[in-house]
Amino acid sequence: MIDTISREELHEKIQRGDQFFLFEVLPRMYWRKHHLPGARSLPLDEVGSAIPTLVPDKHSEIVVYCWNFT
Repeated sequence: MIDTISREELHEKIQRGDQFFLFEVLPRMYWRKHHLPGARSLPLDEVGSAIPTLVPDKHSEIVVYCWNFT
């Protein structure tokens, strides 16, 4: 199942300490300066192939996030 959450909802999840995997699909140069606490960098073109390796439990909650710099 794929759901969409808002930036505010993601912020609340982080503040509550919810357990989930957070991946940011920012270009690495932006990720180094702007990533969210606990986020892992994952290039967009690697999401489909890397998630099964990085998240061993297929029932885990996963959030994939990207800032809009425009």
